Amino acid sequence: MGLRLGERLETVRERLLRRPLAYTLDLVFPPACAVCGVATGGHRGLCPKCWSGVRIIERPYCEVLGVPFSHDLGSGILSAEAIANPPPFDRLRAVALHDEAVRMLVHGLKYRDRTDLAPMMARWMLRAGDGTVERCDAILPVPLHRSRIFSRGFNQSAELARHLAGLSGRPLLPATLMRIRRTRQQVGLGARAREDNVRGAFAVAAGREADVAGKRVVLVDDVYTTGATVAAATRALRKAGAADITVLTFAMALAETI
Repeated sequence: MGLRLGERLETVRERLLRRPLAYTLDLVFPPACAVCGVATGGHRGLCPKCWSGVRIIERPYCEVLGVPFSHDLGSGILSAEAIANPPPFDRLRAVALHDEAVRMLVHGLKYRDRTDLAPMMARWMLRAGDGTVERCDAILPVPLHRSRIFSRGFNQSAELARHLAGLSGRPLLPATLMRIRRTRQQVGLGARAREDNVRGAFAVAAGREADVAGKRVVLVDDVYTTGATVAAATRALRKAGAADITVLTFAMALAETI
């Protein structure tokens, strides 16, 4: 009991010591909405207006594709797309639909070097993972080609995966899956063109097959649109022997909910 009390006192002391620094940082960098920049009560959050525009994906949804249903059809129900065209991965989970506020978060991280958004986004993704992250054997990001890394400076999927690993305590394997062929950007391409663009673009690094063989893995990306990229990456993981693959993204782009 004495030890626990001592630990609590030490924690309180550390918090008190950090307060002046936190106060100073708040003066220099006031807490603001991560989307619109309006003042908020805390860092790494959204203002009420922006938060009201976020459509979080929650059950009921397709157990395979994670696509939200407009009403509850019962447990284990699959969408028509999942039945007609089963994906190569086992399941997909995403935080929210790719509406304006969510799109701005994704673009902030991806195109405006807002890597400070990654910890918040990863926390939301951990919740959306529905326990798959905590149960997995490893977390892997969808990789960028080295030329794209050089021009952009970082991989947004790797940033999300890094923070997910830190939050969950699961191993991060940032170099196991590789993009072996440079591809065009998927933005603006149709579904068939996206598939052709990334076909054969991924492979498990030579000698690293044991990283995924027989393992439950979580494949992390920022946005799910047609699924062409994660499908191609999944096939490379399957070829190396991955037993169970969950695709986890921050956003899901849909024309409309089902």
